Amino acid sequence: MTPMQKLIALLVLIAMLMGGSAAGAWKVQDWRYGKQLAEQAGLHKDDLTAISNAAADQMRADQDKRLALEQRLAASEQSHYKELSDAQRDQGRLRDRLATSDLRLSVLLDATDSAGGGSVSAGTTAGSVVHGGTRARLDPAHAQRIVAITDAGDQGLIALRACQAYVREISR
Repeated sequence: MTPMQKLIALLVLIAMLMGGSAAGAWKVQDWRYGKQLAEQAGLHKDDLTAISNAAADQMRADQDKRLALEQRLAASEQSHYKELSDAQRDQGRLRDRLATSDLRLSVLLDATDSAGGGSVSAGTTAGSVVHGGTRARLDPAHAQRIVAITDAGDQGLIALRACQAYVREISR
C-alpha cells in the first residue's frame, strides 16, 4: 500500500470513527431525553389521576348531599300530607256533625251593643253547659259555610308551612 492509500484509509477510518461517535452521541442523547419524557409523562399521569380522584370524591359528596336532602324533603312532604289529610278528615267530621244536627254552632252576643236594634233569644236551652254571655245559634247552612271557609284557611296555612319547610331545607 502506498503512503497515499494509507493516508486515505486512515482518513476514512477517522471519518468512520467520528461518524460512529456522533451517532453514538445522538443515541445516548436520545436515551437521556426519552427517559426524561417518560418521567414527565408519569408525573402528568399521576397529576391526572389525583385530579380525577378529587373530582370523583366531590361528585360522591354532592350526590350524598342531594340524597340526604331528597330524604328530608320526602319526610317533610309526608308529615305535611298527613297534617293536611288529618285536617280534612276533622273538617269532614265537623261538617257531618253539623249536617246531622249533632252539633250546633253559636255565637256570643255583645251585651254592651246598644245599636243591635233588638234582642236575639239565646240559643241555649235550660240543660245547656254553655257558660258566659248570651249566645245565638247559627243556621246550619251558615255554619256549613263557616266550616268551609275555615277548612280553606286551614289548608292554606298547612300549604304555607309546607312551602316554608321546603325553602328551609333547600337553603340549608
